[in-house]
Order: sequence, then C-alpha cells, then structure tokens
Amino acid sequence: MGTYELITRNAVEAITEEEVQEIAEDPDGKKAYVGYEPSGVLHIGHLLTANKLIELQEAGMDIVVLLADVHAYLNGKGTLEEIDAIAKQMREQFLAYGLDEDNVEFVYGSSFQLSEGYMLDLHEMAVSTSLNRAQRAMAELQSDETAKVSHVMYPLMQALDIEYLDVDLAVGGLDQRKVHMLAREELPSVGYESPPCLHTPILADLETGVGKMSSSDGVTISMEETTEDIEEIVNSAYCPPTRDPEPDDDGNERENPVLQLFQYHIFPRFDSVTVERPDQYGGNVTYESYEALAEALESGELHPADAKSTLATYLDELIEPGRQRLNEIRDE
Repeated sequence: MGTYELITRNAVEAITEEEVQEIAEDPDGKKAYVGYEPSGVLHIGHLLTANKLIELQEAGMDIVVLLADVHAYLNGKGTLEEIDAIAKQMREQFLAYGLDEDNVEFVYGSSFQLSEGYMLDLHEMAVSTSLNRAQRAMAELQSDETAKVSHVMYPLMQALDIEYLDVDLAVGGLDQRKVHMLAREELPSVGYESPPCLHTPILADLETGVGKMSSSDGVTISMEETTEDIEEIVNSAYCPPTRDPEPDDDGNERENPVLQLFQYHIFPRFDSVTVERPDQYGGNVTYESYEALAEALESGELHPADAKSTLATYLDELIEPGRQRLNEIRDE
C-alpha cells in the first residue's frame, strides 16, 4: 500500500486530493491533528479517528491531539478543573489504545486559546465572517437546548486552532466538514492559508442502521464496557446478511453497522480476522480483508450471528488496554 493510499484509507474524502497527495509525497515531520472535546470516556466515535491517526503515524506523520478544554467549557461540559481531569484521563486512554507516544503531542486548548494574539485573530475572524456562515458551521443543537453566542464562536475557534497548532492536515469525522470548509474559506481573511482536510465516516446507529451512532442519543461502545457488555451490545446490533440493506419502513436509508465496525475498526488494526465455529457449522475460517468478510456475509458463507460474536471478540481485544488503564486511573 502506497503512502497516499495509507493516509486516505477508509476516508470519506480528502480536500483536496492534490493537497493531500503533496503531503503523502513527503510526510516525514508533517503534522496532522484531531481535536477532541474532553467530555467523558473514549467511545467508538473517538476511536475511529484514532485509528486514522495511528495510520498517519505509520505513514511517517507526527500527530497533534487537541484536548479542547476551552471548547468543552463553552459547550457547558463542566468547570475548567473538572474538564482538566477528564482531559488527562483521555490522554492516557489514547496512548493505551495504540497511539505512539514518541510522535504524538497532546495540547490543551487553554495553552494557546487565551493568548492575546489568538483572541485578536478570533475577533478579526468574527468581524469578517457572516453570522449566517458561522451558524451553518455550528454543531446541531439538542431540541431542548437554547442557542448561545458561544455556539457561534465555537466553529470560528476550531478553524483558528488549525493555524495556531501549526499543522499540515486537519482530520475529523464527516460531521466536522462544515467547520473545515469554514476554515478553508475564512482563515485567509486573517492572513493564514487554507488547510488540507481528511474526513472519516460516521457510523450508523447500532440498533437500527439508520442515522448515526451517538453516545448521547443511543447505544455506543466505550472503553469502560466490560467484555460481557460488548458481547451484549454487539449481539443486539442490526446485522442483515448484506452490506447494502433495504430502507426501513419510513424510507430511511440503512447501513450495516456490524460491517462498518469491521471495516473501520477491526481490519485497520488486524492483518486478518478469524471466525471460530464448530466443525458442523463449517469450522474456523480466516478472512484477510474486509472485502472478503463482507462478501462471505452476502453469500451466506458467514452467518450474521458468527459475524457478531467475532466482532465482539476483536473489539474487546482493542478496548482492553484502555479499559485497564481507565480502571487504574480510577483506583489511584
């Protein structure tokens, strides 16, 4: 696999492909970043982008993880002291999950977002950005949440973070696309370059395959789940014998979340996947790629129940080091 293929593996899009290709031609010493709001225990959503960061490390890039404590404060996630404790916990979980400590830098937002230069640039961006443009980049609010001025400033800060962290590539889930587009459009207004961006997919709801998996709205898998918890959650997941399910009764498009987890979580971290089955059900079988496993499910060679039990086993292996570290932190 070439460097560009590794950098863009499982990404929804690279903006622009030419700019990311230029990074791939000489990745050593170049920096990629993801920002995470310290709000709790790491879950599958965090780990999807973490998988991409691990691949970018393999490609030769340095990684910057923004522990966005000021962002979390603006989003009402607690006092700065409470958020700091969560941020420290998240750092340990990321390292336990597999990020190479030798070429990853964890940066607190408060270490630069309160400086005079940053605040002046933020004010200048606020002057040059229309309210409508900032609102389009805002995260979706909960139905019972009142919009505040901080919600509009939030995406402007995310855009400015890219410049102040001095990174070459902004990475995030597809839900960060609007913010990254704002950064590309508005950073030049304060004298900075438009950043290349890489977007990872959003996983479907585990129970229905409709919409997106959300730790706040439904079922997800976090680092504090026990082995038994993971087995229970995965066994109840929606998994038709196809990668392209029919829409639900309301016409909503569905995904197969079990296959998504294999594609975006398991195969990026394991060279192959072995399904263990009794001889009367075909015996053990090993798949060397996601495509091979997905085709086996569609052909009927792999039963959904066997796919689920295998997924639970591999997810548990990925999560175990972080779960153990989390328990150690809580016992300290």
